[in-house]
Amino acid sequence: MKLNLKRPLAFFDLEATGINVGADRIVEIAILKALPDGSEEVKTWRVNPEMPIPLQTSLIHGIYDEDIANEPTFKTLAAEIAAFIGKSDLAGYNSNKFDIPMLLEEFLRADIDFDMSERKFVDVQNIFHQMEQRTLKAAYKFYCHGDLVNAHAAEADVIATYKVLLGQLEMYKEKEFENKQGEKSIPVVNDVDALHAFTNLHRPVDFAGRMVYNDNGEVCFNFGKHKGKTTEQVFSVEPSYYAWMKQGDFPLYTKKKLDEEWAKFNAKKNENKPARPQNQNATPKAPYQQKPKPVAEKPAQPVNNDMLEQLKMKFGK
Repeated sequence: MKLNLKRPLAFFDLEATGINVGADRIVEIAILKALPDGSEEVKTWRVNPEMPIPLQTSLIHGIYDEDIANEPTFKTLAAEIAAFIGKSDLAGYNSNKFDIPMLLEEFLRADIDFDMSERKFVDVQNIFHQMEQRTLKAAYKFYCHGDLVNAHAAEADVIATYKVLLGQLEMYKEKEFENKQGEKSIPVVNDVDALHAFTNLHRPVDFAGRMVYNDNGEVCFNFGKHKGKTTEQVFSVEPSYYAWMKQGDFPLYTKKKLDEEWAKFNAKKNENKPARPQNQNATPKAPYQQKPKPVAEKPAQPVNNDMLEQLKMKFGK
């Protein structure tokens, strides 16, 4: 089956030093770009994470410190990776919760403005979990009728994810789905917009899931004591919550979206601020009047005989 694409769809998979999006780093990234004409491009990069890989993590994906010691850093590779992805939509397995947030963190650290506003993102795991609820290895066996060899190698996983989506489209092309509200639909269709909607039912704002859209399209906090409240409600009663999150151990992309909400809140607050009233009891100031210029006095004249004679006549002397 060929994917029905309006623009490229980039399947990608990350191997990292751990699963903490804010603290861990990428050690391998593989991207399979499916193009509208049916062709495919695959690229894989090994990355020096500039931090040790815990042994328990290396035992899972098979990448050890010595394997990536001489590889370039993500900052060195960032522009190349962003250029290869281009304006593609994104797809992956558990990508909404892990791969996309971690990739965005790395791009932000590398000062790459990777715009997500117009992209669609398809999380193949969400289709699988909502329809069957299994793992990638089981998904591959279930949909592709084979065993996944070399699991947890980035390239093997990303190719498997691509093939699983093709299998899902074939298996569920006419299958009805009923959501928690009892609404029925046929959501798994060969259309990226529809797959985006079905695999993003929780409508995350920051991909790490700290903020989500509610049914009214408003941004809400999705954790802690303010879970379910809109950002505007929280900022109105506890503006210090913004500063607490900015100083906390949250992903950079979460903080970026938080800044956007804080800016919207303050802009709206300034728009609604009433004009400052004038003091009705204040005594009005008298209009400014220019002071008249002083008249210059004539300089004193020297005493002469005529003046002396006039004085004698006046005082009888």
